[in-house]
Amino acid sequence: MDLNTLCFLLFWVLFTGFLVLDGLDFGVGMLLPFAGKTAVERQAIIKTIAPVWEGSQVWIIVAAGVLFAGFPHVYATLFSGLYLALFIILVALVLRGLAIELHNKDDSPAWRRFCYWSIFGGSLVPALLWGITLGSMLGGLPIAGDKQYSGGFFALISMYSLVSGLTYILLFLSQGMIYLALKLESSLAQRMQQTSLATIKYTLLTIVCLAILTVASTTAGHKGLVFVLAVATIGCLFFSGQYLGREQYRQSLGLICLAIIAQTATLFTGLYPRIIVSSLDPRWSLDIYNSSASPLTLKIITTLMIVILPVIIAIEMWKFYVFRQIVSLQEIELAPHIPRLRRMSEKLKQYIKYACCLADTLDKTRKALRSTDGRIINKLKAKHRTLLFGKPHLHLRSVKQNRTKK
Repeated sequence: MDLNTLCFLLFWVLFTGFLVLDGLDFGVGMLLPFAGKTAVERQAIIKTIAPVWEGSQVWIIVAAGVLFAGFPHVYATLFSGLYLALFIILVALVLRGLAIELHNKDDSPAWRRFCYWSIFGGSLVPALLWGITLGSMLGGLPIAGDKQYSGGFFALISMYSLVSGLTYILLFLSQGMIYLALKLESSLAQRMQQTSLATIKYTLLTIVCLAILTVASTTAGHKGLVFVLAVATIGCLFFSGQYLGREQYRQSLGLICLAIIAQTATLFTGLYPRIIVSSLDPRWSLDIYNSSASPLTLKIITTLMIVILPVIIAIEMWKFYVFRQIVSLQEIELAPHIPRLRRMSEKLKQYIKYACCLADTLDKTRKALRSTDGRIINKLKAKHRTLLFGKPHLHLRSVKQNRTKK
């Protein structure tokens, strides 16, 4: 395997990791306004992704760095030609992140509603545009002989790219529903399970349509590995639905993640060794050789990523392990009252402390009174004996004198 292929594989791994991890956040965000019927349920849905969504952005940043260093011509063509689409994705991601972090800063219903729909739009738009972009890279973009993008925003739109975008939306929705069924409790998890069973059926249908279009309208149909990966995607989805019906959510979530990996591998396998297919002339396509950096740069970037990638994977695994707890609706309902309960607890502790001090003081007083009363009683008894019998030593002396006289 040469350095160009290895760098291409690294880009695929990083971009796929982004789709799997952030796709989960996309799916949950798209479900937010509809799955949660009450404010507490919506808070619970947001809480499932709040601790982990930021780390998912690392993958796309590192993937863009690998593309920039390893294949600068592809990076320049994508980021200049698809500037509007990428700018829309960036704005949507920023808006979603702000809404997740700031939604609970104001109790106004209008503000909450704005944040919920911002999370929805900030999840739907990137999911659709990333799917369209991937489909367009394989379906063909207007790349001229000078390696420049010669079309506009709507050059991205075709039957194949739209089906690809819809496929990724449904994949992310299915993944998000299964994740919520795993992370939530009570009736909300049951609703997610029932809805995801229906969504997986539609996802299977769109993936079959995308596979047919891949064979019919792209140059990747002659590759046997593409067919194998498409079948693997369908199989993962099918068995994910089977496990979901038996309420085995972990296995179902793992299989839906494998389906996303297999689907993305299908597109990248169809592309290889190309990265962007030219719809104007196949000879003008950008591949891993005519758009790559120098061998030294490829060696440096691949060496760095071989070291860094396991660290990123380990951090992601640790993050999901730390936040593996089930989200409780009761805890969210009690959350606004926790500061008041803490103040009441502190005051109660003070009152208990005062009561203990008072009890200790009363106990000491009782003991002191008991000892004082004992001394007084003894004195009274002695005085009473003296009055009745006289002083003891005088009585004894008189008794001795009488004995002597006798």
